Amino acid sequence: MTLNRRTFLRHAGLAAAATQIPLVSPWAQTPARTFGPNDQIQVALIGAGGRGQSITRAALAVPGWKLVAAADCYDGRLAHCKEIFGSDIQTTRDYKELLARKDIDAVVIGAPDHWHRQISLDAMAAGKDVYCEKPMIHEYADGPLMIEGAKKYNRILQVGSQRVSSVIYAKAKELFESGAIGKLNMVQAHWDRNSAQGAWQYTIPLDANPQTCDWPRFEGSAPKHPWDPQRFFQWREFKDYGTGVAGDLFVHLFTGTHFITGALGPTRAYATGGLRYWKDGRDVPDVLMGLFDYGDWNLDLRVNFVDGGEEGEGFTFTGSEGTMEITGGGVTVNRVPRELGPGYSVGSFTAAMQKQLVEQYAQKYSEDYKRRTSALTDTKLETYHAPRGYDDVVDHFRNFFNSVRTRQQPVEDATFGYRAAGAALLSMLSMEKGTVVHWDPVAMKLKG
Repeated sequence: MTLNRRTFLRHAGLAAAATQIPLVSPWAQTPARTFGPNDQIQVALIGAGGRGQSITRAALAVPGWKLVAAADCYDGRLAHCKEIFGSDIQTTRDYKELLARKDIDAVVIGAPDHWHRQISLDAMAAGKDVYCEKPMIHEYADGPLMIEGAKKYNRILQVGSQRVSSVIYAKAKELFESGAIGKLNMVQAHWDRNSAQGAWQYTIPLDANPQTCDWPRFEGSAPKHPWDPQRFFQWREFKDYGTGVAGDLFVHLFTGTHFITGALGPTRAYATGGLRYWKDGRDVPDVLMGLFDYGDWNLDLRVNFVDGGEEGEGFTFTGSEGTMEITGGGVTVNRVPRELGPGYSVGSFTAAMQKQLVEQYAQKYSEDYKRRTSALTDTKLETYHAPRGYDDVVDHFRNFFNSVRTRQQPVEDATFGYRAAGAALLSMLSMEKGTVVHWDPVAMKLKG
């Protein structure tokens, strides 16, 4: 993310290439398959780490598809895929072997962030639809390439930030659009963790070595380093492969905010933070706070991996007529009617003067006086909870597979995904530059 001359020229070259994606790919171009009601969608998993396996397991709750292959750079994960998804699936280190199969309709990409662009473009060129885990991009130049690739190859590309498919967020969107909290003026959101696993200190297997792990393939286009099991298995800790807490967690908060409000993105951002606790060799912050300007309202985000309390995430939407809070299990609206008059403070006056002033107020501001002297001043609550055991990842995959079958645009297409990830990465850029950064949410470009 550091904007030195070399990376600037690289970003500029990639952006220019966005309009030059070849229509001729190494694989034969095939039209999207037409599915009958009983036809299965054949899927390959590319990047079978913890997240890749987890979301694929969740997707098994959706009928009508089958996992037929998996690719990963660690042999142990490929072996485990056969254990949990069936011994008959094909496994390989080279994802291009899977793209060459004409019987595979779609891929699920759970690879590190720095591979999202290339695997997505290769898969779409090979005639496969794509479910790409968030964040969609590793650097800004990825976004235009992936958006244009989905258009040129006429493929479904859904980004895997499941908030847009959640019944909780759908209810929040409905309440917001109904005017439940009045005119929005501020959104606050957080995602705090206090555990080592929550801070990405993922377990390194005992057999991790250059023979069981394809280190050169993992590195791909990233800067080259000697074999390092921490970089391989805890890649989120390093800018070369991941996008820090901004791409891992801020992007979820932006996805939820944009989905509920319909906003395209902020126009400017300022962020601060630092590496306060997890000094284990990582080069990304473990505490990050950002302020984002949406014109007539603001977004305040926080991620804290040094949280001394309970882990959790949540939103508070503050409007002119109340607040709306989202927690893991539901959404609550707290309505407090606004004053209709200036109010009165007469307690320090004589009793006669108090009476006279209150009577005058009751005549001049009758509606406000009625509210102040009746139950209308009481807080009004509305709460919605998701069903027990609800998993929005399942619904996100249900929506993706429906798009594959119908060829209708997905609930979180490449444009939406880029706007969420692009907004999130503003925070890393701002912190590195130590200044406000500007973004054009319509054109989806950095300004200045």
